[in-house]
Amino acid sequence: MQSRLRWHEAWLAMTLMLLATLAGCATQPPGHGMAAEGGLRYLALGDSYTIGESVAPEARWPAQLAQSLRAAGIAVGDPRIIATTGWTTDELDAAIDAAQPASDFDLVSLLIGVNNQYRGRDLENYRVEFRALLERAIALSGGDARHVLVVSIPDWGVTRFGAKSGRNTAQIAREIDAFNAAASVISSRPVTATTAKTDAWSQRTETRCSASPLRSRCEHLPQADVE
Repeated sequence: MQSRLRWHEAWLAMTLMLLATLAGCATQPPGHGMAAEGGLRYLALGDSYTIGESVAPEARWPAQLAQSLRAAGIAVGDPRIIATTGWTTDELDAAIDAAQPASDFDLVSLLIGVNNQYRGRDLENYRVEFRALLERAIALSGGDARHVLVVSIPDWGVTRFGAKSGRNTAQIAREIDAFNAAASVISSRPVTATTAKTDAWSQRTETRCSASPLRSRCEHLPQADVE
């Protein structure tokens, strides 16, 4: 019960912070639906947490976020999702190459790393690849770090799957914390164009992800499927 309360509190905080960031970009009467055409463009990058393994498309959290923003008067279209169950940081990077999304999204969310931890990948490798993905996410938002939302990796060890996995759940928690801490540090520091892959980003030499108030609010999203 406590986990579910924390989830709703975090969801409300994330929605409010997005409203503060996106207000004025595109508005409409509260509760009025908005088709993708003409609304703010939202790109969600990730893995099974983002694609919503075994849930209906409208139940995926990016879709729920878009619905919440519309209800609050922000005109946003249905999210474009580049995410697949099992993806690691390098696999998401390759998928972005294949999808070739435009670099003019108004909002980009990035949630990645659980499969790096699950497969026993090295933390230093995660730092390098997460940083590159964050640079790409900023580029895809037109180079505006304020419109990039970094979401922390939920602790799968506290889910039913984790309990039945036979793994040491305390160790899972420690490793997830380490991955989230690494992402937090990277998201708080200047990001340069050293590994950028789009023209929009190559025109900028430096931007600060910490310019966005969203990151700190979204680093503590708990697991929605915990009883």
